[in-house]
Amino acid sequence: MRIVICGSLKFYGEMVQIKEALEKLGHLAETPVKVRGVNYWAEGRSEMVQKKRRAKRNLRLIDEHFRKIGKADAILVVNETKKRIKNYIGANTFAEMVYAHFLKRKIYLLNPIPNQKYILDEIWAINPAVIGRDLRKIPI
Repeated sequence: MRIVICGSLKFYGEMVQIKEALEKLGHLAETPVKVRGVNYWAEGRSEMVQKKRRAKRNLRLIDEHFRKIGKADAILVVNETKKRIKNYIGANTFAEMVYAHFLKRKIYLLNPIPNQKYILDEIWAINPAVIGRDLRKIPI
């Protein structure tokens, strides 16, 4: 199965490990692109020019990731704890889930559905398969 891994880039290291594990199980797997030299977690406000550059870069990366999802059979959401939110799903990841649903791709969650009230009903409606960290639950 061709699987695109989705999730916060905060979990990028784990995504790479999951990609390797999926490939050992016989899947084709892709991760998001992580831009070298970019501190995704820097605090503070940047100037307008920097914001526009970052927005252009981010839009290009979003488009690229959506193209990957379009060619995939499924997505696997790496939803770990972030900022004290257990099984976190961020805005971009939620958008990827909705897009995958629209394309009728299978959606897997590494961990249970998070208790994020502002997207909880929508995630339940999409009906992702929770694999409980067991990659063998994803059929080849």
